[in-house]
Amino acid sequence: MDSTENSQDIVVPPVEGVAGGGTAYGWSDDGGLHGSNPLKGSIDPTEVQTADLVHVWFMPSTMNVGPQEMPRHLEPINLLAARNERESVQVALRPKVSWGGSGVAGVVQVQCSDLCSTSGDRLVVGQSVRLRHVVPILGVPDALVPLDLPVGQLNLLPGETTAVWVSIDVPSMQAPGQYEGEVIITAVKTDAESPSQYMGKAEKHQLYSELRSCLDIVEPIDGKPLEEVVERVKSASTSLRRVLLSPSFSEFFSDNGPVDIMDEDAISNLSVRVKLHLTVWDFILPVTPSLPAVFGISDTVIEDRFGVEHGTQEWYEALDQHFKWLLQFRISPYFCRWGDSMRVLTYTCPYPADHPKSDEYFSDPRLAAYAVPYSKAVFGDAAKDYLQKEIEILRTKNHWKKAYFYLWDEPLNLEQYDSIRKMASEIHAYAPDARVLTTYYCGPSDAPLAPTAFEAFVKVPNFLRPHTQIYCTSEWVLGNREDLVKDIIGELQTESGEEWWTYVCMGPSDPHPNWHLGMRGTQHRAVFWRVWKEGGTGFLYWGANCYEKASVPSAEIRFRRGLPPGDGVLFYPGEVFSSSHEPVASVRLERILSGLQDIEYLKLYASRYGRDEGLALLEKTGVYLGPERYTLEHMPVDVMRGEIFNTCRS
Repeated sequence: MDSTENSQDIVVPPVEGVAGGGTAYGWSDDGGLHGSNPLKGSIDPTEVQTADLVHVWFMPSTMNVGPQEMPRHLEPINLLAARNERESVQVALRPKVSWGGSGVAGVVQVQCSDLCSTSGDRLVVGQSVRLRHVVPILGVPDALVPLDLPVGQLNLLPGETTAVWVSIDVPSMQAPGQYEGEVIITAVKTDAESPSQYMGKAEKHQLYSELRSCLDIVEPIDGKPLEEVVERVKSASTSLRRVLLSPSFSEFFSDNGPVDIMDEDAISNLSVRVKLHLTVWDFILPVTPSLPAVFGISDTVIEDRFGVEHGTQEWYEALDQHFKWLLQFRISPYFCRWGDSMRVLTYTCPYPADHPKSDEYFSDPRLAAYAVPYSKAVFGDAAKDYLQKEIEILRTKNHWKKAYFYLWDEPLNLEQYDSIRKMASEIHAYAPDARVLTTYYCGPSDAPLAPTAFEAFVKVPNFLRPHTQIYCTSEWVLGNREDLVKDIIGELQTESGEEWWTYVCMGPSDPHPNWHLGMRGTQHRAVFWRVWKEGGTGFLYWGANCYEKASVPSAEIRFRRGLPPGDGVLFYPGEVFSSSHEPVASVRLERILSGLQDIEYLKLYASRYGRDEGLALLEKTGVYLGPERYTLEHMPVDVMRGEIFNTCRS
């Protein structure tokens, strides 16, 4: 489609949004699109170009596409991805006129083709390519609800913009090269009759011929070379996919009943086709993340919302599902249960160390770090030597180097610090090489370690040594003073294995990088740019599912009172949006993944040219200079990644 078809005089809305979200929330259209649309009266979308009914354009993954986002020119999408990387983009839709009823402007079908290279390799829809609807939470686009494949449907509301999140997962073994495909948007009738109900003889014959052709391709494979067998299977798969996408099977495309799938000629003539170009390069992101990013999952929230009793088979299955699902985001999950005075029970695996599932969890190469519980994760009588036996078993494993103990969250006084010392002493009696992680933002309030609060904060390692090996500090403490990092690191004995990790939670607040709802997309992604620039060797986030208590999976999501919206919530139960039991990611979670992937790019660049050059690249491209000076636009991100691609590719 020619991008000029979407060109109209556009009134640019305000750029300030929720907490600096920058996407014009609350800005009223008020006829902001000048000129009148010639379409009047009843409109049949099967006889009108979709481009005359709907504005279609693309937006980068770092943009918050709110309901008042105004149309832009439609241009081809150009993406770059390494192997074992996920790259995402958004396709925005806004109705020009109404052709539907019942309060909707109209219905559109959204589908995406496979991405194919000139050499015949492909990234298949439903496997490597996924489409999700960006659903607002508290008016802010955040929940990514899967669309039906191969064809999804969206209701467009008058005067509102909606977005489709397109994700491409490039497998580690994918052949590098140039891949092309398209996202196809087609306006349809809202009460269309399924074409499969009146399949004619000619269509039946066409269907028969396609299936007969598939059989002819795959039947004579006995004794054939493997390469030929592979090619025959690929060819047959292409033919079968074409059959399944035909109008004859349209009623099975959606769980919502029959939809109107027009024939290929009609789609070609009437649809808006967004061209998608992807460059896959030879770099392979390591399966095990270079930076351990450990994220908490509240087991009590799972128990309450999904009605699973602690320690039952259903409980184990629910935890297992959450653990495996989060690994795709380069996150190392741990389950958590809060006690008095911020004492916390943390464990990555609910099974004891001598259970076969324990090795399955801890040996997963996608897991960069795992939490070992100080006490038994499953309620019940535990032997006095439970901790000792667990440690003795785990120390014999190759994965023991991933282990850490997280005992207390943000100790505030001498009693709490002494509790950490006591528990750590017991752990180190069984395993002198065990790593204890402590999160903190201050020293003990009733036993000042220095004249000022920050000096006392800096002296915490001396106070906790040798009872902590991973000193995990709040980014809030630093404010915009990155120069203070050297004071923190200067107190650590890195030669003895001590590490500096960081975390965010309620703070820091806008404009600093964090994951609160309504912050800018680059602000979300910048959390890990900051980690890399400051030199942290790990990261912790307190909770990914910590919404208010509910006893039904489909209950409305409510953020906890007293916390900034989105704090502690990075995904949602699938049941809130559909009959699916799979968790629904937030756009913030996807941006967390992108930030962790950026770290792998920067690490590759630094391995070739040195860390100082890596820091210089981060700054000269304008991506990140400090917690209050980072790009608000997406272009510098592409420039930085493109420079790494150009200088580091084989």
